[in-house]
Amino acid sequence: MLENSIKDVIGKKLEDGTIEKLVAEQLEKGVLNALDSLFRSYGDVTKVIEDKIKSVMVPYLEGYDYSKYIVKLDSVLVEVLENCALDNKKMLTNFKELMLPEERKTIKASELYDIWCKYVAKEVETNGLEIDYDDGPTYTPVEVTLNVDYDNDRSWSSFNYATLVFECEHDEEMNFAIRLNRWTGDKEEDQWGIGYDKVKDIASLRRLNDFEILLMRLDQAGTKLIMDTDSESDEITPEEEPEATYE
Repeated sequence: MLENSIKDVIGKKLEDGTIEKLVAEQLEKGVLNALDSLFRSYGDVTKVIEDKIKSVMVPYLEGYDYSKYIVKLDSVLVEVLENCALDNKKMLTNFKELMLPEERKTIKASELYDIWCKYVAKEVETNGLEIDYDDGPTYTPVEVTLNVDYDNDRSWSSFNYATLVFECEHDEEMNFAIRLNRWTGDKEEDQWGIGYDKVKDIASLRRLNDFEILLMRLDQAGTKLIMDTDSESDEITPEEEPEATYE
């Protein structure tokens, strides 16, 4: 009896189109599910589309000239800087400076030393310095040196290494040690690659000083250091003027 009842119900549903409609709905769901699976992150169709986009866009983006956007970036940063807190302003200012293109292909060690000496004159700590009253009140000069330490312990290496050291006896915060390297087969024997990277994360941008930014730009641009000197010594007078106190 039960079997006959089931047959009667099925027969009626076939006649009024209900089963056909249900089959069509399930078929549609199956197609949609299949398409959804194909277009998911790891689906076959998504992979094909992704490969095609990469093949067209990546070479285009790599070869595109973005230099015209530097001016726009500069104006945006200026606008942001005007509305930033002091810490963030320093960070964005340093970022802006790092973005500027470095046009120098080479720089002499003596020239870099002169730039550093000006940095010392501007930023050196004056606490503990005596005051000279001969030509108006000025702080007594601080002693600065340039030296190059050559690494000679790897005679088998195809690279030469050295460290360019700028040192201020009075203020250790002014000191810099810059790693240099040179391929022994390079025809330009006096030219060295500059290695200097201080930015470990975005927050560290606010702690960079002007001379560090210069070194990083030279590093990024592949600027070569011409070793025209490996030993210098001078006395630098701080720019900061002391308050005159006559006894």
